Amino acid sequence: QVQLVESGGGLVQAGDSLRLSCTASGRTFVAFAMGWFRQAPGKEREFVAGIDWNYGSGNTDYADSVKRRFTISRDNTKKTMYLQMSSLKPEDTAVYYCAAAPVLSRNEYKYWGQGTQVTVSS
Repeated sequence: QVQLVESGGGLVQAGDSLRLSCTASGRTFVAFAMGWFRQAPGKEREFVAGIDWNYGSGNTDYADSVKRRFTISRDNTKKTMYLQMSSLKPEDTAVYYCAAAPVLSRNEYKYWGQGTQVTVSS
């Protein structure tokens, strides 16, 4: 089992930046690829970004809607993953979830956090 806890959400204005964190406990964090998802009201949960277990490999993946605005990273020594969000837009408003997967993918995530709310006002 892997327990995941997100933090860093909040209310910001359009154009602002925000950094989300996801801290893991339980099984070996370094063994998992990690990802961020989000779910806006009335919409399905969608993939935002993913990062391989070995951050040094440079293997990351981003949804088109967040490319060049969001950056995913991880610090395996701290068992923590980050999502740096810049140039935020009202349509980025959602509950953001972190998740762990055996491999870098968009749909093989086994463990999920409880989510953190991000609200972007116009």
